[in-house]
Amino acid sequence: MTAALSIRDLTIDIGRPLVRGVSLELEAGRIHGLAGESGSGKTLTSLAVLGLLPRGARTGGSISLAGEELLGMRRRELNRIRGRRIAMVFQDPSASLHPQLPVGRQLTDHLRVHLSLKKDAARARAIELLEIVQVPNPAEALKRYPHQFSGGQRQRIAIACALACDPDVLLADEPTTALDVTVQAGILRLLRDLATERNLAVLLVTHDLGVMSAIADEVAVMKNGEIVERADRATLFLDPQHEYTRTLLAALPGSKIDEADAAGEADAATEEAADE
Repeated sequence: MTAALSIRDLTIDIGRPLVRGVSLELEAGRIHGLAGESGSGKTLTSLAVLGLLPRGARTGGSISLAGEELLGMRRRELNRIRGRRIAMVFQDPSASLHPQLPVGRQLTDHLRVHLSLKKDAARARAIELLEIVQVPNPAEALKRYPHQFSGGQRQRIAIACALACDPDVLLADEPTTALDVTVQAGILRLLRDLATERNLAVLLVTHDLGVMSAIADEVAVMKNGEIVERADRATLFLDPQHEYTRTLLAALPGSKIDEADAAGEADAATEEAADE
């Protein structure tokens, strides 16, 4: 299967090497986890995909979207791809939603700029997007400002903005870190459903392997700018090979590992049923 997004031997140097030889293959309909402590290089890797690295950063290797090379692409060409073919959801939705504009204005402006939709069509699409991400009373929600929503609802709205142009790839950088456990679970279920139903390739970046245990199809673990281990979810949680991975897992509540075990058994049962 051709990867929706391919990262090969990526290097990032900002005065010193911060990412060294990272390779990832993102497939449509699957959630690919990228885990590691703060400073491991995981967020820099995701930002490199959209050319959002700090000024002066030097990169090497390759990042291709369905065969189209992104690394070194001119800003004007990247702008054609950002938000349309590749979208990103950040940790803090308040940073990506304008506090002084109603939610409807932010969604419809995005649609009218990227898809050239007329006003009524853009509004109808905005309502549809809010329904998809399960924001209550979407028509009324369009009139409200970001501060009038809870943190979880703001993150759902940020996801709606990211989905507006029906991208092929979604980059999610710590999308649940600032949320309480119950709200976090809802956002993770939403990401899982979106990947499956919309055939979306998702890169989920987080320091929390517990989050990975819930929804990732496969996980890559980063340390000091390098990937030290990668495996499918069940294998990584039940039989980690690298000492660093074992250290991260040891910090998790036992229930998280049990959940991964159960998820792996459920996946295996589903595959067996499909084969019969």
